[in-house]
Amino acid sequence: MSVDLSSVIIAVAGVAGTLGGALLTQRGSERAKRREIELVRDHEEVREHRSLRRTCYVELNRDARQFTTALNRHLHVMRERDVEAADSDALEEAKNAHRDRYSEAQMIAPEEVLTRASVVNQALNKVYGQVKRLERGAPEPGETMDTAAQAQYEVWEMLRAMRTAMRHDLGVSPAALPQQGRPAPVRERSEHQAGAPADRRPPHQLR
Repeated sequence: MSVDLSSVIIAVAGVAGTLGGALLTQRGSERAKRREIELVRDHEEVREHRSLRRTCYVELNRDARQFTTALNRHLHVMRERDVEAADSDALEEAKNAHRDRYSEAQMIAPEEVLTRASVVNQALNKVYGQVKRLERGAPEPGETMDTAAQAQYEVWEMLRAMRTAMRHDLGVSPAALPQQGRPAPVRERSEHQAGAPADRRPPHQLR
């Protein structure tokens, strides 16, 4: 009878070992699956956030450039004729569009990009203030059409620096920022010519 009991104990131990091994294998598999799901979820979140930043950057770059062009166009109008309501509306529309895009960037852009975007935002608002004061005939000391045109012309370099930071964040290009005074690429010199003469001519050539 003792022999039968020993056989039963051995059999039970064998079954328990088999079941225990299967259970451990199942738990290990479940942990691996959970980890895989977490990795996939993290990857999706990173991709979605990058896509969100890309959309924001495209719109901010576009609207900042359009605001810069609108300021240039407004300066030309002020030199050539009286400013009409349609001219002021076009400038305000460009300003408001850039303000909205910049507000979005403040929520999602990393510090490197936001720093460059902030420089552009401040410069554009400064030029806008000069333009409107000149339009009202109440400029601050030292403000002239030439100083406003010079300030507007300098914004293009800031825009290039902002764009470079954006491209670097998206993994499109190295982090090297454009050098001050570097000639603008030919393709950029031809942008925004529709409706405004030579956006990037030095201010002394705008007279």
